Amino acid sequence: MKIGMIAMSGVRAHNEELTKLGLTLPGFVERNKVIASLPSLGLLTLAGMTPADFDLSYIEISDIAVVPGLPGEFDVVAISSFSAQIKEAYQLADRYRAAGTQVVLGGLHVTALPHEAMQHADAIVVGEGESAWPRLLADLRRGRLDAIYDARGVTFDLADAPMPAYHLLDISRYNRLTVQTQRGCPWRCDFCAASIRLSPAYKIKPVAKVIAEIRRIKELWAHPFIEFADDNTFANKRHSRDLLRALSREHIRWFTETDVSVAEDGELLGLMRDSGCAQVLIGFESPSRNALNGMEQRANWKSKQLDRYFEAVTKIQDRGITVNGCFILGLDGTDATSFQDVWDFVRESGIYEVQITVLTPFPGTPLYARLQQEGRLLQQNAWELCTLFDVNFRPDGMSVAQLQSGFVDLAHKLYSADFVGERRRAYLERLRGIGRRQRQHHREAQV
Repeated sequence: MKIGMIAMSGVRAHNEELTKLGLTLPGFVERNKVIASLPSLGLLTLAGMTPADFDLSYIEISDIAVVPGLPGEFDVVAISSFSAQIKEAYQLADRYRAAGTQVVLGGLHVTALPHEAMQHADAIVVGEGESAWPRLLADLRRGRLDAIYDARGVTFDLADAPMPAYHLLDISRYNRLTVQTQRGCPWRCDFCAASIRLSPAYKIKPVAKVIAEIRRIKELWAHPFIEFADDNTFANKRHSRDLLRALSREHIRWFTETDVSVAEDGELLGLMRDSGCAQVLIGFESPSRNALNGMEQRANWKSKQLDRYFEAVTKIQDRGITVNGCFILGLDGTDATSFQDVWDFVRESGIYEVQITVLTPFPGTPLYARLQQEGRLLQQNAWELCTLFDVNFRPDGMSVAQLQSGFVDLAHKLYSADFVGERRRAYLERLRGIGRRQRQHHREAQV
């Protein structure tokens, strides 16, 4: 039986001015291009637990407009997509079904809106795919699929995680590959559409399994750059230390997403540096306490960290690890002055890279439910606007036009060649100064 694993992850802003901006300021879309170009770890993981008698292929489609028909002939296709491209995924699914191919849909969007997805599939997977996939394959062998494979009541243990089928990839197409070290996050931010929407449980993958996956990648790519596909890599500090000690023997460079708490742990920062950490992405979200207050719904944790932001950037970057700081524009509690606030923070903090996005109500999130209840969504079911760049809600402290224009103006300033160069030169000069002082202290200690 031939199964096509099809990943659809193209993210394209619909705002024409933003699209033009991306063409002239590559830094504006750099991180989002990286995300869109990453392979689908979810599909590769399911492929890794598929018996060898199934004939598997892995395909990526960034724009259905350039695919006139079907990208391949299969008995079954499993399609996964972001919300921003889900309507294109539905179009492709409809094409396959019209040709007599069975379609399975899964992922975050399908889990959030299963009844919508069912209109375009023979079967849907809701929740974590690893728990449902073996039963789905068994049903395929028997020639009868259920309409829904619901794994939401099942907790998948990452100790049982299969080896992702990295061998299905054309490695030359990627500048980094993904490995997951844990799943979930202890925090509950209202806008977050990450894996906590698949399974609310926070769990870690055994270090030995993580290292085995990295070594499998190294068999295909001698000197890989790894992105850890975690919601918050260092939430469990004990697991993190064990992982970093093991990573230090693998001689790789890597990137991940985390929170500001890593800056409070000098030992952890040292281990990160020594194990090859190139950069961490941290969601600062806003330099305004009004915006942060209530964002994290479990303990208001985000708001409590604000006073540590500047110190956190300094501590991390002084270890030679760059910080990519993320900020969300249009948050409740902010007005048109928020653009200047972000600009001032970036300038004063010396942050190496910055990512700005528009507040985006993803389906299945508390944010979406709240904005829908308040009547603040501009268009219902406009998933194509879930790009992080397009506005689909009414802000509470400014107009839609002010948010759109302020966002574009700030992007022009932040991603100008002069300002990017200024930040990077300042970072390198600071590191050189730290190095000079350390060498001087070492010489004095020997006298």
